[in-house]
Amino acid sequence: MSTEGTDTLVPASIGVKALPTTDIFPNPHNPRMLFDKEPMDVLRASIKKVGILVPLTVFKSKAKNLYVILDGQRRWMCAKDVGLPTVPVNEVAEPTLAQNIVTMFQIHKLREDWELMPTALKLEVLMGELRESNEKKLASLTGLDQAVVVRCKKLLSFPKKYQDQMLDSDPEKRIKADFFIELHPVITDRAVTKMGWFSKNRFTRRMLTKYQTKGGGIKAVTDFRLMKQHISNARRAGKINVISKRLKEFTEDDSLSLDHLEIKSAAVQETVKRLLRNIDNITETLEDIDVSDYYGEEKLWKELENLASLIRNKILEAGRRLR
Repeated sequence: MSTEGTDTLVPASIGVKALPTTDIFPNPHNPRMLFDKEPMDVLRASIKKVGILVPLTVFKSKAKNLYVILDGQRRWMCAKDVGLPTVPVNEVAEPTLAQNIVTMFQIHKLREDWELMPTALKLEVLMGELRESNEKKLASLTGLDQAVVVRCKKLLSFPKKYQDQMLDSDPEKRIKADFFIELHPVITDRAVTKMGWFSKNRFTRRMLTKYQTKGGGIKAVTDFRLMKQHISNARRAGKINVISKRLKEFTEDDSLSLDHLEIKSAAVQETVKRLLRNIDNITETLEDIDVSDYYGEEKLWKELENLASLIRNKILEAGRRLR
């Protein structure tokens, strides 16, 4: 099925009316699966006081002969809780599966963000229904940012047991999707995947344990960026055997910190490369400027003077150490 011409994926409107609250049912394909207590309490109190101001969007399922929600499941849940006998709805024509999911994604674009894992699961259904995996096309179709589509696809690469942990109804027990998104570049690193001891499932399990254990060596999900940097530095320096040994030790020992992964010589080589690139950029810029155009720019010349002084001192220090 082509993803071009997204107007064909929008159900036609039938009209606004009131329906008995008990005649309406949740949508099994709703990408929003998690309804946390606090925001629901606020909405419930509002509906109890002033009713539902924005009609739900529903369609009538011919197969089941009942009304299904396209938009407004939270409002419907709260209406049931406070005992509203009827709710205002905007009825639309029954959508196809693709229309169903695309419509809810488009609604999501305008409303409060959903948790990422439920979004990923429905994106997976949509990809299968449309036979489309191109991230740019999926972003255009759903209204999601392309970066969100990329993150969703990363989450879908993890086993179901981890996906379920991201879907826990208790926010205190729920594992944030960010953990797995930040971990993904490490477990897909070409050097790591070739390490003889490495097992994706076991490594993921151990990183989760270390993250959830105080003093386990992973303080924040962004620590995986530093881990990836240590691995990349080691690869570029030809120190794969060293980083493999240290990463294995870090994985197995909760007392080790990320500093255990730093290979000094590899870090030095990377810093040298970065400094050389910066020196080239500064040199090229300085060679191209006409000094007369920069009269009055005292701050620039002061900072360059400070930089020149720092460079001279570092060169002298290096000379003394090399003697």
